[in-house]
Amino acid sequence: MSKKTLFAYLGTLVAFLVLDGLWLGVLMGPTYKSLLGSLMLDQPRLLPAVVFYLLYVLGCVVFVVLPSASWQRAARLGALLGLVAYGTYDLSNWATLQGWSAGLAVMDMAWGTVLTAICCTVGYLCAQRVRQ
Repeated sequence: MSKKTLFAYLGTLVAFLVLDGLWLGVLMGPTYKSLLGSLMLDQPRLLPAVVFYLLYVLGCVVFVVLPSASWQRAARLGALLGLVAYGTYDLSNWATLQGWSAGLAVMDMAWGTVLTAICCTVGYLCAQRVRQ
């Protein structure tokens, strides 16, 4: 793995963990709990959460950060990846789970779009700081 790829991965991962941690833990945790009620665990399962973050960030780096020629492109492609990925999750849940509402799907898809755009931009900027 090149130094540039490592910086891209770590920058994207740190941004993702900080922003999603604030979103889920501070800003929207109570909202998700009230909307999802008994569907939510009291404590999330750590292993699947860790695997998700590692895999999703890998996808961000491979499909968005490294191929992008500018931070603007990284932001646009990141937004698209976030919309597709979170849309897949949210629309599937809305289609199959009684407690998943249209409002929740739209809110979470918007968050995934913005989050992924920001994190891919951060990853791109970190990668650009490295001289190969």
